[in-house]
Amino acid sequence: MSYKYKVLVTAPYLQPIIEEYREIFNSHQIETIVPPLKERLSESELLQYVKDIDGIIAGNDEITEKVLLAAPKLKVVSKWGTGIDAIDKTAAARLGIAVRNTPNAFTDPVADTVFGIMLCFTRKILELDKEMKQGIWSKQLGHALNELTIGVIGVGNVGKAVIKRAQAFGMRVLANDIKEVPEYDLVPLEQLLKESDFVSLNCDLNPTSRHLINKERLVLMKSTAYLINTSRGPVVDEKALIEALENKKIAGAGLDVFEDEPLAEDNPLKKMSNVILSPHNANAGAVAWKMVHENTIKNAIDELEKHSN
Repeated sequence: MSYKYKVLVTAPYLQPIIEEYREIFNSHQIETIVPPLKERLSESELLQYVKDIDGIIAGNDEITEKVLLAAPKLKVVSKWGTGIDAIDKTAAARLGIAVRNTPNAFTDPVADTVFGIMLCFTRKILELDKEMKQGIWSKQLGHALNELTIGVIGVGNVGKAVIKRAQAFGMRVLANDIKEVPEYDLVPLEQLLKESDFVSLNCDLNPTSRHLINKERLVLMKSTAYLINTSRGPVVDEKALIEALENKKIAGAGLDVFEDEPLAEDNPLKKMSNVILSPHNANAGAVAWKMVHENTIKNAIDELEKHSN
């Protein structure tokens, strides 16, 4: 068949099942280009594909001004999911390229993941399972969540969902955001770090949040406290976190995101027994993913057809 549009599909979760949506693409005369990738495409990798592309259905690719300038036919970047921090939005706006996403896409899976991590630490679930399988019958004291304080940094959709769950567990909640959130009494970041047993990062990645958790702020945390990051890797200075963990400045960490993804084989975090790791998987939910697949494709089609009218 003849195609009207050419769309580059770099969203790693959509790529494996793209044939399920072939009928939709064909009905709108869209040819899809599906390049090989591990997690995301770099600027230099994108430059190989964008010269004659009308749209991009993107993951967390490095969509810089240079990439956008190299794509004279580009009309839309439709981001799979919520975060658009890897896209140069200013350049896109100047060039008349629409940037679309799916807000509030993964709120519940991510919030659930935060509590899965906390329960593993407080109830010693992973440690006890490992010992049992080694033939060790040894009880360990833990804590109930209602004995503890959670500090939530970033009170957007996910942060609010984390707070709602924390309140249901009976936890004391401290919250911090750079903006006013009328329904919550926010506290200064320093107070939150000093008083929390768990610090949950649920903020966007932007100039104010990059390396928000650094060496100086890790020092403020309790030595018995845990850091949980399900937001964006660069919110945490990973080198400083590794140093804090090695020196027992904090008790442990639960990390779903990292400064460089996939996580390098020789990363020290992989050898730490007080760290729970997952491969940027907090957003994983069958219902959520299906909704995002459909919405991301629809966003791309809407913008392409808007430009053709």
